[in-house]
Amino acid sequence: MKKLGALVAAAALMITGCGSSSGGSGSETLTVFAAASLTESFTALKTSFESSHPGTEVKFNFAGSSALVQQLSNGARADVFASADQTNMDKAVQAGVVDGAPSVFATNRLTIAVAPGNPKGITGFADLARGGLTVIVCAPQVPCGSAAEKVERGTGVTLRPASEEQDVKQALNKVQSGDADAGLVYVTDAASAAGKVGQVDFPESAQAVNSYPIAVVKDAPQAGLAKQWVEFVLGEQGRAELQKAGFGAP
Repeated sequence: MKKLGALVAAAALMITGCGSSSGGSGSETLTVFAAASLTESFTALKTSFESSHPGTEVKFNFAGSSALVQQLSNGARADVFASADQTNMDKAVQAGVVDGAPSVFATNRLTIAVAPGNPKGITGFADLARGGLTVIVCAPQVPCGSAAEKVERGTGVTLRPASEEQDVKQALNKVQSGDADAGLVYVTDAASAAGKVGQVDFPESAQAVNSYPIAVVKDAPQAGLAKQWVEFVLGEQGRAELQKAGFGAP
């Protein structure tokens, strides 16, 4: 009986030990805060990363970069932050919420999303100032909104948007739903909605190309995995996926 009791106790100890890692499941969760425009490409990269890191689950918080910086500054826990512009990453650095120097991994530029078939006959940026059009842009603090303002200043064209959205996906959705005739979004977002929206490129978008930096968050719960994710995004597979989505090279 003593021997049986000892075996039972040993088995119980082994079970307890096996279940004590990472909340009892033996898995690790990597939390990535990323700009909304990265939704499709990062979601595709998640599958490959999880396959090469058994027991790891990647969870995302996609939103406007300015909102993500605010969340991190307010104490939100995350492992990685990927911004759609340098300005908001600079704010994160100044707030002391990222660890080390950020690395630029992609670039992006604006395009005009329109209804399929372009029924309003929009041919360029200046057309967005025409009367009778419902135009959507991002809010000025959001990278896509800041880029739109740069184009306005560079061209002398003043837009009168019907609304200013908090991230680029909200602007895209307004066009997809028919609530707007046109929306200033990134080329990657228009590509992700091919068939649901049309796309009108304009040369002035070259005046406001956004760089996308990525960094490990300070005191990241999964700092080691966070560094591996950053390296993965910067590496060959990450670059290939981003290029497929329409992002430019850094």
